[in-house]
Amino acid sequence: MSPNSNGYDVTAVPSSDENATAEDAAPQVAEQPANVNAAVNTPVVVDSNDDGTVAQELELEHMRSTLEEAIVETRSTPLENRPRLPRIALSKRNWAFVRALNPMLVTYLEASRDLCETDSILFGAALAVCRIIGAKLSTAGRATGQSSAIPAWRIRIEERIAKARALIGRLICFRSGNNRPRIVRTVRMAFAGTNVSLSQPDIMQKLTERIDDLKQRIAA
Repeated sequence: MSPNSNGYDVTAVPSSDENATAEDAAPQVAEQPANVNAAVNTPVVVDSNDDGTVAQELELEHMRSTLEEAIVETRSTPLENRPRLPRIALSKRNWAFVRALNPMLVTYLEASRDLCETDSILFGAALAVCRIIGAKLSTAGRATGQSSAIPAWRIRIEERIAKARALIGRLICFRSGNNRPRIVRTVRMAFAGTNVSLSQPDIMQKLTERIDDLKQRIAA
């Protein structure tokens, strides 16, 4: 036979006696000195369970390192130069990475001093997930032209502010006596999900409270 994985040849020695016992006919092991060194230098394979544990620890350490690098990078990067994060498919693999990263965020979030730092931590975590799963990132703010103008998150905030201001205007119109159907519909929508009725005696006070609440949200 050809050499086995242990570096030895197994040669069957035939018996000279027809009535030889099974012991006499057992294979004889002959050492092959040329292969001894190869056998000695063969890497030791750990137990399968230990191997899985080591691999898992290495994977977690890689994720911690990627998370830390992403957070440090985000803190030192201006908002307009942050990369655009793609939408990530809701697969079991991706969710597994997200669940593994969540406990790692506790240390960073507990040490956060303000909302800006918290924003950097959360964005860095999202960036780390994208890098770990191999998602393709596009650069924002580094190309010329419109791509470097206004970040998408800022556009969304400005749209919400514009809608809030429009709602304030219609509430003020209704409070001033404008009862056009379009204005009334808007006011009803503004109080949707509450117990406020447009026919109740203190509706003017409720309108003022709602207007003040919207103004505070805009200022924030």
